[in-house]
Amino acid sequence: MSTEANHRAQLEAVIRANPVLMGVMETARTLNMPDWLIVSGAVYQGVWNHLTGRPADYGVKDYDLVYFDPDTSWDAEDVFIKRAASVYPPPLNELVEVRNQARVHLWFEAKFGEPYEPLANSAEALTRFVCPAFSVGARLEPDGALTIEAPFGLDDLFAMRLRPNPLRGLAAGWIRVTGSARSRWPEVVIEGP
Repeated sequence: MSTEANHRAQLEAVIRANPVLMGVMETARTLNMPDWLIVSGAVYQGVWNHLTGRPADYGVKDYDLVYFDPDTSWDAEDVFIKRAASVYPPPLNELVEVRNQARVHLWFEAKFGEPYEPLANSAEALTRFVCPAFSVGARLEPDGALTIEAPFGLDDLFAMRLRPNPLRGLAAGWIRVTGSARSRWPEVVIEGP
């Protein structure tokens, strides 16, 4: 088995062993969101916790539930936000953050100070994350299979290595983001400024 295939099998095992994350995905599956994924911290932090012997949800601040709907109106996105809030039990109803990736280019530059071209789908959003280790998403399919999206592969994730996204360059919030990760996981290796 290749290293990447081994990492994918490990990632799937880590996800399936986390009852909270699996519950979030089981519920997400019922929301009928087009092209949805659970991305970023809820996925990569679970792996880091597994690697370092911490509880599965240590450091997880929220569950980023993204989807892609060509309707970029706020009203359409708000329907999904409210639908999710109504079906997730407390405290998950406050921790699951729903965002339409088709809308990100409308607000990203104002919030983060960097331009952001429109996306074609949810998986493409992962190519814009701060670093490859964060660029991982998962979806629980109707048949129970897990779809893993990792455009940069999983080596950085399992090495606990943070380096700038090679397609994006150094993100404006690099120091803040990597510092936050290192404060919770001192084992993290930071490559870059």
